[in-house]
Amino acid sequence: MSNRRLTLVGLDRIGDVAAGDDLPAMLVDAIAAAGESLEPGDIVAVAQKIVSKSEGRTVRLADVSPDDEANQLAASTGKDPRLAQLLLRETRTVMRQREGLVIVEDVRGLVLANAGIDASNVSADGQSVLLLPADPDASARQLRAGLAKLTGVAPGVLVLDSIGRAWRQGTVGTAIGVAGMPALLDLRGKPDMHGRPLETSELGVADEVAAAASLLMGQADERCPAVLIRGLELTGDGKAVDLQRPSNMDLFR
Repeated sequence: MSNRRLTLVGLDRIGDVAAGDDLPAMLVDAIAAAGESLEPGDIVAVAQKIVSKSEGRTVRLADVSPDDEANQLAASTGKDPRLAQLLLRETRTVMRQREGLVIVEDVRGLVLANAGIDASNVSADGQSVLLLPADPDASARQLRAGLAKLTGVAPGVLVLDSIGRAWRQGTVGTAIGVAGMPALLDLRGKPDMHGRPLETSELGVADEVAAAASLLMGQADERCPAVLIRGLELTGDGKAVDLQRPSNMDLFR
């Protein structure tokens, strides 16, 4: 019998999160409500949405004044000019655009649709949007430190978002912030089952964990914005930026 086990526990008793809330304390309470406590080696995966909300990244569209560039982008894509203004503010480079969609490299170096700006599950009237955390890796480090202070255990922490991929349909949970665990595992030089050394294998382990957690979180009204993950033996302290492919190695840009 295999002794390999991976356990994921959805943390669905967190409730609404607002700017300034003590998110580590809310996570500790949710872990206890699930009948668990943090153990060494655990990973806590947290949806970007509640991280952004706690960090005050909600913007009312009524407070945004579009400039000429934003108006031009709105006219060519059919987007609200105020949303276009926020999109440009969060973007390094607009890479592709068509009706209803803009693909960008954002200020964090992520390649994604609409700079990750989202209106779902943000406000009842639909007149507010949520920006990604300004520095998701820093957000992950702060959450890890807060959890360690409250529990005495410093887990790995992932901040994840649902992001589309080139050449593939559908979005997948993707790590945009990492602390206390590796993001990218370099397996080059390790032997395969026949003793041959691996030559090119690098594993985006943080993305794999994020995708697994995203299955429990859901995408609509599940109200499960965090997941406790147990059973992985990961050592190291990487960053989500480790997963970003350098532009000189990107054959698709």
